[in-house]
Amino acid sequence: MPTFTALTTLFGKDNAEKLSDALERLIPEPTGVGVFEMEDGSGLWEVGAYFTEAPDETGLALLVAAFGAKPFAVSELPEVDWVSKVRRELVPVEAGRFFVYGSHDADKVPEKCEPLLIEAAMAFGTGHHGTTLGCLKALDRLANEGFVGQSVADIGCGTAVLAMGAARIWPNPVIASDIDEVAVDVAEANVVANALQGKVVCVEAAGFGHPDLASRAPFDLVFANILKAPLIDLSPDMSANIQAGGYAILSGILNEQADEVVAAYDANGFDVHTREEVGEWTTLTLTSRH
Repeated sequence: MPTFTALTTLFGKDNAEKLSDALERLIPEPTGVGVFEMEDGSGLWEVGAYFTEAPDETGLALLVAAFGAKPFAVSELPEVDWVSKVRRELVPVEAGRFFVYGSHDADKVPEKCEPLLIEAAMAFGTGHHGTTLGCLKALDRLANEGFVGQSVADIGCGTAVLAMGAARIWPNPVIASDIDEVAVDVAEANVVANALQGKVVCVEAAGFGHPDLASRAPFDLVFANILKAPLIDLSPDMSANIQAGGYAILSGILNEQADEVVAAYDANGFDVHTREEVGEWTTLTLTSRH
């Protein structure tokens, strides 16, 4: 079955959401519509839709005129078995003591490592992305410095690879949360696949907003591999939920955005412990001074 995409950009969240609503009423109807803030400081929002047949380009043009958007870029996606493609192209990743792999590479797991199994179908969070790799390296660095996490949380956990990494090396259970229900299901499946039941607890939550998180706070280590804007929004809550001398490992930050994140966390009582770039992404390890 063919898949078509239609993408545009425009200014203003409200305007973008109204365009998204209007897109859903097109004939033929899209199978999905998304609205995303561009993380480049431009103030633009991207609105995209997926279709199983070619969209009505006249209808799209009318929406462009009505909402002041850029002309839609319409593309037909090739039919690809993405899981097979990812399986062929993703090789195991080493980040210090951690070895992240798919089941198709189970025969390549070294004897002396902390193995983390993430299936190829769950591509974001396999360790290949610079943000996840940077966080695993930061975790390995803290452990090498002698730190032992007693109360650890992974906020916006995705596949839960970071929570599982901490659970592999430290004795106490780790809590992993995500705002997305599907991500929580994926995380729970990965926990089972890695035989970490009881060592990683997964909950659906926005930020720290869950009773299980509240009952475990204050934490001595929190991962948050999300994006610049939500990281900055989270900084006061991060300060309130990390104990004095505790650590925050943050990523999802483009290199040019790192200073802005550091400033927000400095204002909320954090100092930079380490800062590392992996490709275009920066990972920050911060310490709480309050």
